Amino acid sequence: MKKFLTLALALATTVASAQTMRVGMAYDAGGKADKSFNQSAYEGAQRAAKAFGLQVKDFEPSDPSQIIQGVRSFAKEGFDLTIGVGFANNASISQVAKENPDLYFGLVDDVSSEKNVASLVFNEEQGSYLVGYLAAMNSSTGVVGFIGGMDIPLIHKFQAGYTAGVKAANPKAVVVAQYVGTTPDAWNNPGKAKEIAASMRGRGADIIFAAAGGSGGGLIDYIKQTQCLKASQLPKGVTFKSNAFASVKKSASYQKACAGNTRPMFFIGVDSNQNYLGDFDKNPATMNHGLTSMLKRVDNAVYALIRDVKDDKFKGGERRFGLKEGGVGYAVDQYNKALIPSGQVVRLEGVKAKIISGSIKVPTK
Repeated sequence: MKKFLTLALALATTVASAQTMRVGMAYDAGGKADKSFNQSAYEGAQRAAKAFGLQVKDFEPSDPSQIIQGVRSFAKEGFDLTIGVGFANNASISQVAKENPDLYFGLVDDVSSEKNVASLVFNEEQGSYLVGYLAAMNSSTGVVGFIGGMDIPLIHKFQAGYTAGVKAANPKAVVVAQYVGTTPDAWNNPGKAKEIAASMRGRGADIIFAAAGGSGGGLIDYIKQTQCLKASQLPKGVTFKSNAFASVKKSASYQKACAGNTRPMFFIGVDSNQNYLGDFDKNPATMNHGLTSMLKRVDNAVYALIRDVKDDKFKGGERRFGLKEGGVGYAVDQYNKALIPSGQVVRLEGVKAKIISGSIKVPTK
């Protein structure tokens, strides 16, 4: 009898294991710990794993040519869902999906023509418009920056929306834009982004938005080192026009480094909420250098797709996430709430409502 019970228990365990849903995540350049795009996807998958009791396996290629190997390995093992994070995974996901029509696949940031691929795309320009509007309302010089990662149409959407938002809030504002590069290495080159940030500060930019994946860390590091603009260093034709953060409590290190006629510098985060990265003195009560973050809710999209597969509701084709769907937005939390007055939030929410209703058309290029 004891032997029978042991055998039955082992069989039940084997059946349960076989029924456990498995999800494979193939990440883009920069890896799942890039504190940005990939990390957002990772967090969505981990949230689903915890909520639904499923298994998630990660694949982080050291070279783009390895992506198809990782995707194929998931398919060969019969994973219920394989998600390619990033447009660079399109060819691999589409090829393996074609080879395995009985399996489900997901693709983030691009559209596959294969019927068993759910393509998760976003209206990045809408969220970028909002943070551009916020940047223009708060810039002390009227000069703001945009650092793109790889020079591709996807990132042009970020730039177009950001520029339109800046100009809507302040038609006289100047937007300085530059890209890190033209190859996938552009997503993971913080040194180059740091150089670009320095050149933008030299042109008077006090708020800089980076849509550059892991390279964005270079912008954050640069602002941590410099912290502020000094009147004596402003280029010809650029002056301080406002001092919106004069009453915000500042750290002792900031006051020492930025004494005299100065204004603080800020970055705008991207994809994940990166506001906390601007808390340079580890004290949320003092001025944060992350003005806000343009949230691209890759986590929500990935979570929703995994949930659909679990519930046998998978549907291939394009799925678009904009402001209306909660797919993009901006972040206000304990780190930046002192920087953004309630009146600005009300104004921004009004702009958001107009974008959702269609009365404001945000350009994509």
